[in-house]
Amino acid sequence: MNLPNIITLGRLLSVPVAIWVILDGAFHVAFWIFVAAGISDAVDGFVAKRFDMKTPIGALLDPLADKALLVSIYVTLGLAGQLPTWLVILVVFRDVMIIGGFLLIQLLAGRIRWEPLFISKANTVLQILLAAVTLARLGFTIDDHGLGTALIFAVAATTILSGGAYLVRWAQSLANAEQFR
Repeated sequence: MNLPNIITLGRLLSVPVAIWVILDGAFHVAFWIFVAAGISDAVDGFVAKRFDMKTPIGALLDPLADKALLVSIYVTLGLAGQLPTWLVILVVFRDVMIIGGFLLIQLLAGRIRWEPLFISKANTVLQILLAAVTLARLGFTIDDHGLGTALIFAVAATTILSGGAYLVRWAQSLANAEQFR
């Protein structure tokens, strides 16, 4: 265990707290937990790279903590009636599909190292913005002037495009793996 891994573990442990405060209606607290989680993600990455503290466990924990927080916030905001159910289902289904597809490709096509797609990175940024705007709107009772609604549709579009792009990538990987058998 090193400092970046401890910071990441702290972010992972913030997930149940974030769920609790959202369900308790303390959206302003949830907003600040979400902001702190974002800052901790930047700090642990910076420290790991800058001071050569990258570890295999950190490489697993970091994206796990990020996904756990984001998916938990989406599901909880959906349960609280603050995000459309259809969007929550779409976001969670895409993440489950990506994880399952990645594991399946690893099993069938062998060890393939993939970098995230640009559309997937854009989707993650939009998901983060939507969560932050929603928590800020609820926690500080501010008018987002329709930004939340626009973000809902942007997240939906990039989620569908990203999921489709991964399906195409997997099909290509399987076809290439079959070619070499």
